[in-house]
Amino acid sequence: MIVARERPQKTLKKPAQFSGIGLHSGQPVEMRFVPKEVGFGIQFCRTDLPERPLVPAKLENVIDTTRSTTIGVEGAHVQTVEHVLSALKAYEIDNLMIEVSDKEPPIASGGSDLFVEMIEKSGIEEQAGTVPVLHLEKPIFWSNENSHLVALPYKGLRLSYTLDYPNAKALQNQFYSVYLTPESFKREIAPCRTFSCYEEVEFLIDQGLIKGGSLDNTVIVKGEQVFSKEGLHMPEEMAAHKILDLIGDLSLSGLSLEAHLIGYRSGHDANVTFAKEILKAAEMELSK
Repeated sequence: MIVARERPQKTLKKPAQFSGIGLHSGQPVEMRFVPKEVGFGIQFCRTDLPERPLVPAKLENVIDTTRSTTIGVEGAHVQTVEHVLSALKAYEIDNLMIEVSDKEPPIASGGSDLFVEMIEKSGIEEQAGTVPVLHLEKPIFWSNENSHLVALPYKGLRLSYTLDYPNAKALQNQFYSVYLTPESFKREIAPCRTFSCYEEVEFLIDQGLIKGGSLDNTVIVKGEQVFSKEGLHMPEEMAAHKILDLIGDLSLSGLSLEAHLIGYRSGHDANVTFAKEILKAAEMELSK
């Protein structure tokens, strides 16, 4: 990898706030975006806990990837961070404190459109510090059984994803690709909601998950049928949501990349593992 260019660090011009419920916890939660100084990074603040502990959004702090990505430090954790991190990455927000009054950000509509709205209403402010944008010079591959992730040299940032659920006809061989900009993220990726196969719902409930899930914020798939309050936002909504997750999970590396990132049947665990591979490759190349 080489440093292709540098861009200004960014934060928001003013705070923004939203109230909702967590997807897995089902608990009411207040969330607030608080602009921060150069070098602060992206950190969650658990306002409901004593001393309001901070949880930096970094790979080293990932503690669980079961159905969502959870980060934690010293007993304080935040789960399902990928949806909000995805929006912040798409808009290149580098320094922000995300206050949450429970262990999970609000699920809102099930995608990232709420967070996009918060960012745009607050406005974006460029800061004095800079961020190196790294250009990938050779491919990086990761595979585990039927899950595959690849990063290819590319000018700009493109993400492509192939979804394949053999037992759900509505999800077979679904594919989506996007050249990532704030505009394309807002239009094509942010509205795409989280989803689950009908056969998984009982298991998720038994695991104490999706307590805040409903047809308002989740797409349920059973065979050839798709259940949601508004129907699908687009035919490839589920593959596009996987891209949303991939952006959020990979953002934990802290890197700004020029690459074509390709996923096939990957989930949060694979995404996080691949992010570690990319980070390791970047550190090795840049240390030479």
